Amino acid sequence: MSSSPALPTKLPDWLPADEMLRTVLDMSLTGLIYYTPILDPADKHTIVDFAFVYLNPAAQRMMSMPERPTLTHLQQWPQSKAHGTFDFHVDAFVSGEPRSYNINYQADGYDNYYCLVARRTGPGLLVSFTDTADQPRSPVEISLRASQAREQVARAEAEAQRQQLERMIMQAPACIARLEGPELTFTLVNPLYQQLVGNRVLVGKPLREAWPELIEQSFPELLQQVYRTGETYYGNEQVAYLDRTNSGRLDPVYFNFIYQAIRDSNETIIGVLIFAYDVSEQVQARQLIEAQELKTNILNEELAATNEELQAFNEEALANNDELSRTQISLHQLNQQLENRVAERTMALQTAQMETEHQRQRLETLFMQAPAAICILGGPDLVYELVNPSYQQLFPGRSLLGKPLLAALPELQDQPVWHTLRRVYQTGISHEETAIHIPVAEYENGPLKDFYFNYIQQARYDEQGQIDGVLVFAFEVTEQVLARQASEASAHRLQLLTDALPVLIGYLDRDQRYRFANQAYKSWFNREPQELLGQRVVDIVGQEAYQGIEGYIERALAGENLDFEARMPYRKDFVKYIRTSYVPDVQQGQVVGFYTLINDITEQVMARQQVQSLNEELAAINEELQASNEELLDSNQQLTRTNVDLDNFIYTASHDLKAPITNIEGLLNALREELPPEVASTDSVGPILARMLDSVNRFKRTIAHLTDVSKLQKEHSPASTPVELSSVIDDVRLDLAPFLHETQAELLLHLGDCPAIVFPEKNLRSVVYNLLSNALKYRAPDRPPRIELRCRREEQYTVLEVHDNGLGIDDIQRPKLFSMFQRFHDHVEGSGIGLYMVKKMVENMGGYIVVSSQPGQGSSFFVYFRN
Repeated sequence: MSSSPALPTKLPDWLPADEMLRTVLDMSLTGLIYYTPILDPADKHTIVDFAFVYLNPAAQRMMSMPERPTLTHLQQWPQSKAHGTFDFHVDAFVSGEPRSYNINYQADGYDNYYCLVARRTGPGLLVSFTDTADQPRSPVEISLRASQAREQVARAEAEAQRQQLERMIMQAPACIARLEGPELTFTLVNPLYQQLVGNRVLVGKPLREAWPELIEQSFPELLQQVYRTGETYYGNEQVAYLDRTNSGRLDPVYFNFIYQAIRDSNETIIGVLIFAYDVSEQVQARQLIEAQELKTNILNEELAATNEELQAFNEEALANNDELSRTQISLHQLNQQLENRVAERTMALQTAQMETEHQRQRLETLFMQAPAAICILGGPDLVYELVNPSYQQLFPGRSLLGKPLLAALPELQDQPVWHTLRRVYQTGISHEETAIHIPVAEYENGPLKDFYFNYIQQARYDEQGQIDGVLVFAFEVTEQVLARQASEASAHRLQLLTDALPVLIGYLDRDQRYRFANQAYKSWFNREPQELLGQRVVDIVGQEAYQGIEGYIERALAGENLDFEARMPYRKDFVKYIRTSYVPDVQQGQVVGFYTLINDITEQVMARQQVQSLNEELAAINEELQASNEELLDSNQQLTRTNVDLDNFIYTASHDLKAPITNIEGLLNALREELPPEVASTDSVGPILARMLDSVNRFKRTIAHLTDVSKLQKEHSPASTPVELSSVIDDVRLDLAPFLHETQAELLLHLGDCPAIVFPEKNLRSVVYNLLSNALKYRAPDRPPRIELRCRREEQYTVLEVHDNGLGIDDIQRPKLFSMFQRFHDHVEGSGIGLYMVKKMVENMGGYIVVSSQPGQGSSFFVYFRN
């Protein structure tokens, strides 16, 4: 089988493959038949027939057949082999290459000119064909409108899903933005992200234009790096200086963020997704705590110094009470100041701790409300410490919190997700997966269910910078993956079908630009289909050809369904006659484009013109034939009268000559009895009497044969009954037993399950007798006769075969073999009328007889009895 050719251009997302496939099948102006081969049981490499699998509506109409006939190809069209169409089908399947065939099929109840194109597709054969008859269009329109309705429903569902996702993004308690293209142009920002820049417009602008204050900071380069490499970047408490009020004043803002590459269906990077949290309050609270701790340390140092001073004061106080009193007063004041400072520090520390707890709770709330599945796994056993509702919904019947991962989900032990989690915990290197397959059970001891996820596994660090857990951030994408797989499979089936179809299928928008073109365009315009996308139709087909369809295009864009034929001079050396359907694509009451289905009818048009020319010639020939037929009619009437006269003559002669011959025979017998024995036995009298009696006997046999011929000529519908051939052969063998014994002949019978033959029994016996007796009479003198009889059944005939090893018949004598009174060997007695009568008896019952022979080797007779 040949390799598959390049598939056609990928279908747009808004053009469902399944609906496109059904629409193409239903609206196709050409008939489509899909067969599977039937192989010879004895030789698995030989195709003996084809079974119908599917006929599209056009094929059902043109062939007057159901969608899946129960007959095979040869049962439906018995003359297919004689016309060469069956061999064409076999050649197309065996070669694996496209094949075309034109045929004026006038058999099996069909009389039309067909153009066929066939190619092996999958395990079967796809045949596309057209005829010269007009084709109704209403089924195409009905099918197309149904397809458009289904397409609108599918689009509405997709739009609802898109809006739901957009609402989730817009309501997410995080800063989310999407940038696309090499310039990193904003295509989406949610409200929290927009708040970072006030009323400044971001969507539709490149990053450097929308956010100029970031140019000298590291963020643009990080985004470009993710766009180039596809590697996700994680930022932790990184500071960005932003003009949040658009006044020119830059304020520091701290973020935890993720930069993740966005890929299309071909895994090509098309942009970057930003997912960020403003952690400025947490960072500032921590900084405040650190500042308070620094102040506390300073106060402690001051307190230590003061204590030393007090010690000195105490020593001096022993010497001076007045000074001691003053010192005590100062000390009391100092202690009061220290207590106030400690109280202030304690209050600030408590405030910072409360703020930190508030930020922790806010972060936990954010995790619990996030639309993504989030969990935190702690310790070397990866114990569930946090599970948000989105994560828990994946396992509605299982308890997770407080359990080690493998205790909660033991089925993960041999899966890659467990090993990557262990690697992240051990190395601290984040791990990311896209559309990974993870089979898990939703309920305890339940069956495994297939899930697909996009997720990130990121290490968690404690205050000492040591890894103490793993954060998992995941999105379930099972429906998207299954939908994509189904879409890809459907698109692949559609691509296989459109690749095999000899019709041009396309879609043009309101600007008359191609948005879809199938593989058939390549053979017409010598360009790959994807090269046509975005090109105007006039630039592809040429100005001269465009003038012929411009008006139709304008009508289609106005909302009119069209079917038309046109002559298209695409190039000087490339002119086509086409039959085209334009079907508007109406969405929300507006025509946004139209589908085009172009069928090449060049050969049909040329054939039509040729048929018209032939019809004119045939009209002239028919006039001549009419005159000839009138002459033949006169001749036939004359021959009929002659045959009647001949039959009357034979009948009269056979009856009128019987009495004279009988009288002559009686006189000869009387003469032989009256002659003296010595006279009758003389050499001059005896032989003469014998020859005279022999002549009389031959004359009697000839008269009897003429009588049989006369009866046979009039016997066109003799009474027939089912006759067992074997019993007739047994009777004839008994009659010929002396002759068989005399010649030492070997008679071989291979009758098998030969069915009863509907034939007059006496005539069947005469046929078998003549063929067997001739095989014995015309035997070769140098070898004993060997006669073999076979019987086989065909669709319309039961065939009796008689093979011998006798003298044989040369090619010159063979045309006269079945003529009356023909004898080719004088050494054998006979009248030369036996085979003539055999032929007549078989033909009178709708059969025929055929002979093949080699002189000196033998002859074979094939008698075809009509079933």
